[in-house]
Amino acid sequence: MTELLQQPVFFALVAAVIGLCVGSFLNVVIHRLPKMMERQWRAECAELSGQGAPAAERYNLVLPRSACPHCGHRIIALENIPVLSWLLLRGRCSACGTAISVRYPAVELLSGLLSAYVAWRFGFGLAGCGALVFVWAMIALTFIDIDTFFLSDSITLPLLWLGLLLNIGGVYAALPAAVIGAAAGYLSLWSVYWAFKWATGKEGMGYGDFKLLAAICAWLGWSQLPLVILLSAMAGASVGLGMIVLGGRDRAKPIPFGPYLAIAGVVALLHGETITRAYLGPL
Repeated sequence: MTELLQQPVFFALVAAVIGLCVGSFLNVVIHRLPKMMERQWRAECAELSGQGAPAAERYNLVLPRSACPHCGHRIIALENIPVLSWLLLRGRCSACGTAISVRYPAVELLSGLLSAYVAWRFGFGLAGCGALVFVWAMIALTFIDIDTFFLSDSITLPLLWLGLLLNIGGVYAALPAAVIGAAAGYLSLWSVYWAFKWATGKEGMGYGDFKLLAAICAWLGWSQLPLVILLSAMAGASVGLGMIVLGGRDRAKPIPFGPYLAIAGVVALLHGETITRAYLGPL
């Protein structure tokens, strides 16, 4: 089996199937993790105020089982096959006919396609498996930030430490470059945050963005920091301007920056060295 996985095409196909299944789980993470954090905050606030934590049913990434939010129909295994079930159900609940958001199969398909490309790009091994985890984390963080303007420490901080651990062996960057990258990534956006707040009296971004950039650069090293910042700023500015001009979005309404950092991080992971060398030469 190991010999088969060494074949790029075979490993890419296996990663695509795994990626589709992981994408189904990422939908659960995207939906439930913010709710879990909110419940935890409420319980902590109640405890600090001396009220005691309110009784609540068990709620995590496993329990309760997934169900239709409209009628409560429990999703059975045959209704939970990535992408295929949504197509067979024609995008509707089998019990009540309520429409199921197209984002569910979109996340699954995105995870599957990116997983296949990452597997083909890195091959079977520590670098390939680590890159899959990185990409899955970026997908989850992207959609959580779009929904809630929140980047969970329970994803960004383990991701940061995992990047540093992998780079003890120089999987993606030398360890000193990774440590410097993590510090520089955090401090760069931290400095922008405070400069903007001092100049305008407003907050331009959240601390989760600092941690996400630190995590990305813990994986890729300090040399990719300028590219990640440039790509994320360009993407954010382009999308924001398009939403204002074409969509009539209120300029005062905030736009989450995490998705653009995540996209830039994935691009830098896959092709950062090639892009950097094309402009600056070997570092």
